[in-house]
Amino acid sequence: MKYTGPKVRLSRRLGIPLTAKAARIMEKRSYPPGQHGPAKQYRRGRISAYERQLLEKQRLRSQYNIHERQMRNYYRKSAKKEGNTVDILVQMLESRLDAAVLRAGLAPTIYAARQYVNHGHLQVNGKKVNIPSYQLKVGDVVDVRPKSQRMSMFQDVIENAYPPDYIALDKGKMSFALLYLPRREEVPIVCEVAQVIEYYSR
Repeated sequence: MKYTGPKVRLSRRLGIPLTAKAARIMEKRSYPPGQHGPAKQYRRGRISAYERQLLEKQRLRSQYNIHERQMRNYYRKSAKKEGNTVDILVQMLESRLDAAVLRAGLAPTIYAARQYVNHGHLQVNGKKVNIPSYQLKVGDVVDVRPKSQRMSMFQDVIENAYPPDYIALDKGKMSFALLYLPRREEVPIVCEVAQVIEYYSR
């Protein structure tokens, strides 16, 4: 089931900031949440191989805000394709519309990106799309719908947007294009994806 609780608590449990607020709080409290959180930070190095794989899987899921069933389906599809499974899995996740909106800098968090898509603020190749899991293809152009471009939530973030090389952003038109499918090292996620592959291949 997808996590719907406090994002700061989840961030502290996983050890990665999922929002700007979580990043600020984790500077002061980098240890896990709960009564025994401070003591747990010193035991992080003594975990089993399964615990490590589970943690990395949860980190990857949380950074894309997807259900366990979706994550497992992405793994199965990537495992059937020829090539590096790590790269293929990440490429499939990065091709999601909500993830691309986040990478382009049109949303501050993956949660906001999902909401913007759900509310119909984005269109792909001129057609309205409100499905966060919509898979983009190389060359697809995504833009903020004309009626939504005047909204402050887009204007406030796009000025400070610096997308990765595989996304071309046009700040004036509030649009971006997926130039190519990235390799794992190009994607700004905190996760050992190979551990996730091992978890699902058990």
